[in-house]
Amino acid sequence: MSLAAQGWVRVGGQGELLPGEFTVVFDGDTPIAVYNIDGQLYAIEDICTHDGGDLAGGEVFGFEVECPRHGARFDVRTGAVTRPPAYEPIASFPVREDEGAVWTRDDR
Repeated sequence: MSLAAQGWVRVGGQGELLPGEFTVVFDGDTPIAVYNIDGQLYAIEDICTHDGGDLAGGEVFGFEVECPRHGARFDVRTGAVTRPPAYEPIASFPVREDEGAVWTRDDR
């Protein structure tokens, strides 16, 4: 059974997302931001829990992404809040490299 048939969403081809880059894909209505940090891929929900704004495009500091609207920060590895004004974590999602592509899914 293919990964797509198992509910995985194709992010792109292996090697397309270079270190320091990100992309956003949708699993149904869930926006998922996938980041390449030093060759490792991480996927988080692309919604700031402070005000519902997009996180993708915010500055990345190590493993933290900063919300471009109010400066809240989240750990891309776990979704944990690392700086207010947000206090609720965001979801983190699995990432797989298989079938020549990168995949993720909302597994909540």
